[in-house]
Amino acid sequence: MSIHPKAVPLVAPGHTRPVTHLSFSPLQDDGTYLLVSSCKDGNPMLREWTGDWIGTFLGHKGAVWCTKLSPDASRAASGSADFTAKIWDTYSGDVLHSFPHNHIVRTVAISPTCSHLLTGGQEKKVRIFDLARPDAEADFLGDVGLPSHDGTVKSVVWVGEHTGVSAGDDGIIKWWDLRTRKLTTTMTFPNPITSMELSPQTKRLVVTSGKTVAFIPALPSGTPTHSLNLAYSPSSASVHPILQDRFVTGNLGDEWVRVHGMDGEEREILKGHHGPVHCVEFSPDGEVYASGSEDGTIRLWQTTPGKAYGLWQGNTNGG
Repeated sequence: MSIHPKAVPLVAPGHTRPVTHLSFSPLQDDGTYLLVSSCKDGNPMLREWTGDWIGTFLGHKGAVWCTKLSPDASRAASGSADFTAKIWDTYSGDVLHSFPHNHIVRTVAISPTCSHLLTGGQEKKVRIFDLARPDAEADFLGDVGLPSHDGTVKSVVWVGEHTGVSAGDDGIIKWWDLRTRKLTTTMTFPNPITSMELSPQTKRLVVTSGKTVAFIPALPSGTPTHSLNLAYSPSSASVHPILQDRFVTGNLGDEWVRVHGMDGEEREILKGHHGPVHCVEFSPDGEVYASGSEDGTIRLWQTTPGKAYGLWQGNTNGG
């Protein structure tokens, strides 16, 4: 009888307050990737694929709710409770642009070519900034003078060249044509959207709302949405980018990370955090998933415990 090795997470310390968001870069040319974390301490951190700390972005004066990397990982965008969104150089750590808002910025997204930035937050508006003209006024998505959502904008993502997707406390996901700034289609949930992340390899949006996890085609098509109801309310979910046979979740009701099959069956419960889990995300190669918690730590978990990968040396005596 073979005994499965126990999942032993790597703990990435450094933050001093709850971790609010995690985002991996795409795989880079050398096969590695980066991880950026957001935190209520106001200092997003950049890490190697191994979890090792590279640097901290210093400049926000309030909690940071969201940070994402450009496809080539040369830029980071962040949104903060200090009413700004910022663009950073990931090599130097310098702020390149700071965009003022009139309320808390909850979410950001960089275009694939690094030419534009989408932001959303408690103003209920989705803005688009031209990074080649950082001093120019932002455009708003939707009808002039009206909010983009009837609630806080929880997430914005950029899909392909010309599509923005936003999700709000109003329970609505909206797809926008970024050339015309106009709404193209919507999807409504009965509860507020708590998270929405783009899974680039699966070309799906992973959405949590109430007790529902939904896997939605990133660009509206004939492909059906796969939706599951869980026994709890997930705070965040992420699908395995390669196998596409499982997803991980965090939730605010306990301190555990869960792995589910795509039929919703609970496969694993991973214990280690000392506070609710706000965010989870699979690495682009599917070998690792990261969880961020109220306890101020990030934990990296192996998809295949016992495999030699990064700082994990492989299975030692069922270790």
